[in-house]
Amino acid sequence: MRADLNNALTAAQAYRSATQAALAERLAASPIDSEQRAAHGFAWVATTVAALEATLDWLESGQDSNPLDAKVATLAFAESIGQLAGGLPMGQNEIFRPADLGLGAAARTLAEAYADLLDTDHARTRAGIAAALAEGHWPSETLHDADLDAIRDQYRRFTDTAILPHAHGWHLANDLIPDTTVAAMAELGTFGVCIPEEYGGLGLGKLVMCIVTEELSRGWIGAGSLGTRSEIAGELIAMGGTDAQKAKWLPKIASGEILPTAVFTEPDVGSDLGSLQTKARRDGHHWVIDGAKTWITHAARSDLMTLLARTLPDAKGYSGLSMLLVPKPRGTEADPFPAAGMTGSEIEVLGYRGMREYALQFDGIAAPADALLGGEEGQGFKQLMRTFEGARIQTAARAVGVARRALELGLDYALTRKQFGKAIIAFPRVSDKLAMSLVDFVMARELSYAAARAKDSGKRCDIEAGMAKLLGARAAWSNADAALQIHGGNGYALEYEISRILCDARILNIFEGAAEIQAQVIARGLTGGRN
Repeated sequence: MRADLNNALTAAQAYRSATQAALAERLAASPIDSEQRAAHGFAWVATTVAALEATLDWLESGQDSNPLDAKVATLAFAESIGQLAGGLPMGQNEIFRPADLGLGAAARTLAEAYADLLDTDHARTRAGIAAALAEGHWPSETLHDADLDAIRDQYRRFTDTAILPHAHGWHLANDLIPDTTVAAMAELGTFGVCIPEEYGGLGLGKLVMCIVTEELSRGWIGAGSLGTRSEIAGELIAMGGTDAQKAKWLPKIASGEILPTAVFTEPDVGSDLGSLQTKARRDGHHWVIDGAKTWITHAARSDLMTLLARTLPDAKGYSGLSMLLVPKPRGTEADPFPAAGMTGSEIEVLGYRGMREYALQFDGIAAPADALLGGEEGQGFKQLMRTFEGARIQTAARAVGVARRALELGLDYALTRKQFGKAIIAFPRVSDKLAMSLVDFVMARELSYAAARAKDSGKRCDIEAGMAKLLGARAAWSNADAALQIHGGNGYALEYEISRILCDARILNIFEGAAEIQAQVIARGLTGGRN
């Protein structure tokens, strides 16, 4: 069977190459933005093939120790090759067809070469997977490293006892994650996973960060996301800060004493960071900041803002941007923004609660003279870009955790809900949803791990990070939607946890770079397409 899957992967890789060549031919005559559909279709092709590569690596690393693994991999290949040859979903109503890049012949060759795989009725395989899940069996998740597996077990136990029993209540009440829970997360080392040991962190890599984030997000995306701000701030300071800035901030971030927030996005700007208008100017021994920011997560309870502002007004675009480390007093429910020169209003959201979203206004808020990251102006965009890889890999891990929780809820409901005298898992349209949700979860998980390993190796991995986020976000949404459908009308009731999971899953395709941005990054990175 492995030989068949290896051959199928080789054929899928050849199809990817044909897609890339067809796109490159178009881009030789047209800018990538005018060929967006074709370019993004290629990005999805490349992401799908990368996921198959990661899935096959996972299967082969297991050495046949878990019979469920082969069934998952078989379905992953059958469905993915079917989509490559027939139509690959880029969105709910956007299907990339081979004809979009003149690849009809290549797609037919792929389909004909693996007709046996595509023509086989995989109903028995799907039913077998669902039956295994019903009996409590899951595919392999070991990372073949005792320390890594122990970290997963530790965070899974913590999530099961400290987050899962309370998360839905917190969500319904729009409560902040309690301080006691934040303190417990800090005690585990959550906020210093990747911060160097010399500054009080654990000094571990992005793979560990993925494991931690995945398990916390399985409990509640808010818990998994709380570490994102520390991840971004820690990486910004560790990679771009002065020695004094590192010594001042990193130990406090690692311990959880300081909770940072990322202050980048502005109204009507979105992903076009070169158009940011918030300004910072020197005034004696301080920086003075004026402007507006929006969609700032955890702004009220945070102690430190990593704030992107324009400090060189005569420099155009990105070159005028600088990163500032702006301390602020922690807010309270009664007074969320006690800092002079700073006000904020909460943005009510469907999901992704626990930290809250805010629109902020700065009217002369002061920052200390040493707030400039690295002590050099005009480097803010470059400094921020260096954190995008880690942030997007972490977002992929959040998506994996959400995807798993959706599957767990769908499975539990399918086992306990009785209709027509039997549990609804007995109906193929229910068991099929569970089986394919498991396949999507495993593919997304393994692709996120592959991106993390690439980052830990020291190589540039913006493409791998983009792929992991792209696929992970789709898996989270698909699994949540399928699990809610399994719940039927109850899934639409606020009292059921799956209603929260659906709302939380939806944001994953938007923040840290929307799906369209990820596809653009992947396509441009692999083809060198011009603007």
